[in-house]
Amino acid sequence: MIGIFGIVFVLVIVFGGFILGGGKMGVIMHAAPIEGTIILGAAIGAFAIGNDASGLKHTLKDMGKVFKGAHWKKQDYQDLLCLLFELIRLGRQNPMALEEHIETPESSAIFSRFPRIQADKEAVSLICDTLRAAMMNYDDPNQVEEVLDKRMENNFHHALHSSHALQSLADGLPALGIVAAVLGIIKTMSSIDQPPEVLGELIGSALVGTFLGVLLAYGFVAPFASKVKLVVESDQNFYRLIREVLVANLYNHPPNNCIEVGRQNVPGHVRPSYAELEEALKDVKQRAAE
Repeated sequence: MIGIFGIVFVLVIVFGGFILGGGKMGVIMHAAPIEGTIILGAAIGAFAIGNDASGLKHTLKDMGKVFKGAHWKKQDYQDLLCLLFELIRLGRQNPMALEEHIETPESSAIFSRFPRIQADKEAVSLICDTLRAAMMNYDDPNQVEEVLDKRMENNFHHALHSSHALQSLADGLPALGIVAAVLGIIKTMSSIDQPPEVLGELIGSALVGTFLGVLLAYGFVAPFASKVKLVVESDQNFYRLIREVLVANLYNHPPNNCIEVGRQNVPGHVRPSYAELEEALKDVKQRAAE
């Protein structure tokens, strides 16, 4: 909702200010379709040149994050801590029983209690792969920790592709606006024998290209790139939480301590309180005792 509000606000302020200042929308409305076609067409073509099919699909999909915001909410972080607690405790008590859950998480009774997490392939894979590595009795937990760090770094770099691509597009749009404006000036020069009022309209139409290029770049595409990056960084905290808890488990800290380490590393606005988490963990313990 806030993304839609931002778009409307930019348009109202820019064009409202232009009208209040005595500007006439007729010139812009007349030139915008042609100038806009040149700019957007060139931008789409340049974007296609600079990205492969996977990158294009990734960027189009991620643009929805501007309006949806972060995928993981406060309840998801609490659910993740409960899931990790249950898996860690089971692994300490009965490693063979844990193996069943990490080998087939899609049919696991534990994972199925948290469907949003179970539906995320990367989160499930990260949990299962790390717990599987822990069961191999690594002599040095730093080995697993290093692998986790590299994996998360690669995933984070890949997730930021859309933001980088959109920022590159934003950087190029003002220049494409100039291209459209120059074409308009060329058209104007072919009518140099016309009276001043006609030339003035032609020059104004040409400058609409520069205006649209700058407006699209700094009013829309660059903010889109920034918001996508912000959402990706926010969602990365969810996977970082998995790392913190499971690394603590590798060092054989008590399950409650592992979970508290994770809780403390959750960003404040989505961090469950100690009391909230304790209440949720009591339910987990009761289910396990049944």
